[in-house]
Amino acid sequence: MILVLLGGSLGFDFSQTQSGPTQAVQLPASQLTGNIPPVFQDDPIASALDSLALVNYFEKGKVKPASGSAGKYHFAPDSIPRYDPGVYEARLQKLDDESPFDLEYNDAVKGYIELYAVRKRDLVSRAMGLSQLYFPMIEQLLDKYNIPLEMKYLCIVESAMNPRVRSRAGAMGLWQFMYTTGIMYDLKVTSYVDERCDPYKSTVAACEYLHFLYEMFGDWQLVLAAYNSGPGSVNKAIRRSGGKHTFWEISPYLPRETQGYVPAFIAVNYVMRHTAEHNLYASIPKRTFYEVDTVKVKQQITFEQLSAVLNIPVDEIEFLNPEYKKGVIPYSSEVPYSLCLPAAKVGSFVTNEQAIYSYLKKEKPSNQDVMAMQEVMEVHVVKKGEHLNSIANRYKCTIYDLKLWNKLQSNTVKPGQQLTVYINRIGNSTTPQIKPQQQLVQPGQVAQPVQSGKTTQPGQSSQATQSVLGVQPSSTTGIQAPAANPSSGSPGKLYTIGKGDTLWDIARKMGTTIDEIKRLNNFGEKYVLLPGQKIKVS
Repeated sequence: MILVLLGGSLGFDFSQTQSGPTQAVQLPASQLTGNIPPVFQDDPIASALDSLALVNYFEKGKVKPASGSAGKYHFAPDSIPRYDPGVYEARLQKLDDESPFDLEYNDAVKGYIELYAVRKRDLVSRAMGLSQLYFPMIEQLLDKYNIPLEMKYLCIVESAMNPRVRSRAGAMGLWQFMYTTGIMYDLKVTSYVDERCDPYKSTVAACEYLHFLYEMFGDWQLVLAAYNSGPGSVNKAIRRSGGKHTFWEISPYLPRETQGYVPAFIAVNYVMRHTAEHNLYASIPKRTFYEVDTVKVKQQITFEQLSAVLNIPVDEIEFLNPEYKKGVIPYSSEVPYSLCLPAAKVGSFVTNEQAIYSYLKKEKPSNQDVMAMQEVMEVHVVKKGEHLNSIANRYKCTIYDLKLWNKLQSNTVKPGQQLTVYINRIGNSTTPQIKPQQQLVQPGQVAQPVQSGKTTQPGQSSQATQSVLGVQPSSTTGIQAPAANPSSGSPGKLYTIGKGDTLWDIARKMGTTIDEIKRLNNFGEKYVLLPGQKIKVS
């Protein structure tokens, strides 16, 4: 679903920037606004890039420079190089000589190069960062299906590497499958799972579909056109053109949005192969492909439970597992579902898998709690600095839910705007079950440093306990707990946080539950446990 930009429709004027065939003109970002015409608001390519602004999966303020590029080009950090059209054409010609695609340079391609290398360059840096998580997997599958590796850049055109982006037509995932096409290629969509958003399964489906299209047309350019508009549209364009069989010859007979699809793909190929020449560097993601791994789940489990057990933020689990719509990984006896985790946490999960499942059975809500759960409509007034992503996190819903409930056409909200939200309440409680802002567990006053795994009760010494992960804490002298405040009643049993402790570890050691610990200490969904802090466990 790509809006076409043809025949100089962006209207770029290079008369002020031509300075020889190999010299770049460096312009600070502040000087570019008046030189670049706006991209249409309904351009799906620009919309996909814009969706990256809400992706919170990057190390703040860090950029990975390409090796040696700073010394070679000497660009200032805020410089945005632009080149003579002849330079673009020569570079594309060199790429074309090494590619099965016809990487031709024209006005439409020029417009998209400006989009990626100038107007949306900060968002392109984010797409480059996410490519470190997805490209190795995509390249392996493209090679398996004998598809040119350049096809990996189609993900940037389609979704800007955002696995949860949804087009205005309803296409989902890295490869933007529509519902019906996804079903044809065994991508399941249920109330809990949308496999169109599964990076691996959707890439397998895309490879199968691309392979099928190539067997039909025998030309990768026509394959791209058919991927966008369907093989029927391409066959009609071939007939209307009098039997022509190249994209550029049949382009006038293709749907308008498809006419711009191949130029966008060519532009992405150029920009991604010349990032250093355009002073573009990848934003660093929290995890790369080589820092994550997958395991099969044998029982139903929620993201919140995983977060408590493995001490991983819920939003990181959500990002690594975009196919699960409700924060729940369901159980299937036929084909177990996969869970993607940081590689460092996979060992802990596998080693203690049965213990985790046994423990989590105790964490399930009672039937009375389930029956008492009510969905209530509330009105949220947007505050300064809020956006749909933060509001969705607060109310445990998705951006799509907010847009659907409020009939929003874009992701933009303004301070003072009223939004309808639906939240769950238990019984007659007036407290909505929503995600509070991240809160820090405040430590109690500790007389001296303590070892991990130690608990204290008023008037008693702590006892060494066996770690649930099989690590025996070292013996140490018990520390007297602070005296209880007479006016506030008994403080109950206290536990002193040790290095590496999670709520699951603590609950197992102390014979309680994660929910009970959260209740006693007023923990929200996002919390931080720091060594030396004291929390109530009974």
